[in-house]
Amino acid sequence: MTTIQDITKLARKGEGLHVEFKKKAAHPEKIVKEIIAMANTDGGHLLLGVDDDGTVSGQRHIEEEVYAMDKAIKELIHPPIKLTCTVKALNQKKGVAIYKIDKSASAPHYLREGKKKKAYVRVADRSIQASREMWEIMKRKNNSNNVIFKYGKKEELLMKALANQPYITLKEFMNMARIPVYIASKTLVKLVIANVLEVMPQESGDRFKTKAHL
Repeated sequence: MTTIQDITKLARKGEGLHVEFKKKAAHPEKIVKEIIAMANTDGGHLLLGVDDDGTVSGQRHIEEEVYAMDKAIKELIHPPIKLTCTVKALNQKKGVAIYKIDKSASAPHYLREGKKKKAYVRVADRSIQASREMWEIMKRKNNSNNVIFKYGKKEELLMKALANQPYITLKEFMNMARIPVYIASKTLVKLVIANVLEVMPQESGDRFKTKAHL
């Protein structure tokens, strides 16, 4: 993405899974959540100096905006994240910054808020906090070789349920199988790692479905 025309073309498509607009870096500690979410999900671009409606209006003193963002990225994101930033002049007074974020092999990336670690994932055009299950899935996806699990009664109940409905939540699985939440969570995570299930992150509770429903 080397020209203003390229940036404008991308902006016209609107925000989505791989694209986020920010007019300015007024609250860089909040904007880094978008970068974390993209790195934890499928990568993308953060455009600084672009309005919510996709207008590439630019921002005065864009270098100062980039400085504030880079400082927040360096200080707040754990583990460190790899990305590139390109600054383009829109005119003599205004410019646009393009952050290119690759899907990370070091996920989950997270912020520290007090004693809590908060990771984020991208869902459509939003960035949401990752559930405990999503955190574990991201952590274990990078070491998913030779996943072994026993196909027992609870797994059989789960697969029968998913043969008759498009997805199931952790709470639904726990109640249906009459098992503690930690066992239900562990089972769902293992089945995702084993490539039997697919997880769809949701603010209201992740949804798990079989690969056949993709």
